[in-house]
Amino acid sequence: MRIEEIYKLLDSLSPFELQEEWDNSGLIVGSMQDEVESINISLDLHKDTVLKAEKKTLFITHHPLIFKPIKKFDYSKFPTNILKAVIEKECAVIAMHTNIDKTHLNRFVLESVLGFKALESKGFICYFETDKDFDELALHVKKKIGDSTIKVVPSAKKIKKVAFCAGSGGDLLNEIDADCFISGDFKYHHLIEAKENNTAVIDIGHFESERYFSHMLSEHLKNFPLKVIITDSKNPFEYK
Repeated sequence: MRIEEIYKLLDSLSPFELQEEWDNSGLIVGSMQDEVESINISLDLHKDTVLKAEKKTLFITHHPLIFKPIKKFDYSKFPTNILKAVIEKECAVIAMHTNIDKTHLNRFVLESVLGFKALESKGFICYFETDKDFDELALHVKKKIGDSTIKVVPSAKKIKKVAFCAGSGGDLLNEIDADCFISGDFKYHHLIEAKENNTAVIDIGHFESERYFSHMLSEHLKNFPLKVIITDSKNPFEYK
């Protein structure tokens, strides 16, 4: 099957033109006319995944393998060590990053994982309503996400409206209109700002909130005439 055919389906699902200016979604390695024999979906692309894959595999990742300009090809360093393996095995790479955040991933995690119904979506942010004390909401999220390391900026007031963004949402703090913001990658100064503005925060982590990408996307590729493999990426952090 040609990459062009797969690309068109992915583009119809979540148009690549929706990606942010700074993003690098789309076909990163390969040619539209290349033939591929299997598909591997993962949050990130790791060298061992490429080495274990069959030749002519198309890797569909959430995070782009090439994000910043590459100034030299040092095969001992990321990402050129992975690029070398991809090219040697005649494989290809497509990234679906900020485009699918906006169209699918945020809503999928909010509804299918956390169990809340999205009322509206604005860019990267989904909103939902609840009627919980902060501690009750935080405990619910902690149980659903299956992680014991969430970090919070609590609030004494009843939580009515909540904003959600999978991945890294700290820089969006000024854009939300809610009692609480659930996301990942909040920096120290984000949290100071939230506390001073009386906005509750639940930090569920970047990896923890986006690890569902592969399973979400695979649901849309069930009827493909190619073998679709899901590779679960591992969190680079280890918690002691």
